[in-house]
Amino acid sequence: MLDIHLTEALNDGLDPLSTTFAALADPTRRAILARLSRGDAHVGDLAEPFDISGPAISRHLRVLEHAGLISREVNAQWRVCRLRAPALQLANDWLQDYREYWEQSLDRLTEYVEAQQPPPPRKALRRRKTR
Repeated sequence: MLDIHLTEALNDGLDPLSTTFAALADPTRRAILARLSRGDAHVGDLAEPFDISGPAISRHLRVLEHAGLISREVNAQWRVCRLRAPALQLANDWLQDYREYWEQSLDRLTEYVEAQQPPPPRKALRRRKTR
């Protein structure tokens, strides 16, 4: 998979939504976002669970920042990362239209399948023998 940072010249013309989805395409970056959803974190804390180099983590953070998914700031000797909701909201809004489409499609499919099923058989009433 090509890293969005490595192909930055090609990605300069991407719209914000495409940039967001390109950043979300990588599982390491999604894991970083999941961690940041619990609160701000230092770069070292974000790097800890991954078996990759510091420069590789920095590249992932740069991609996330370029996509507007995180912000980074220097606080004394710490580099602190923070999740930024607007870019995620943009992706969610785009997906919502398709979610509604598929839910409506599944509802129509359910109605169709139920209409095709024969009605349940009635139990035959047993007549009592009269003496």
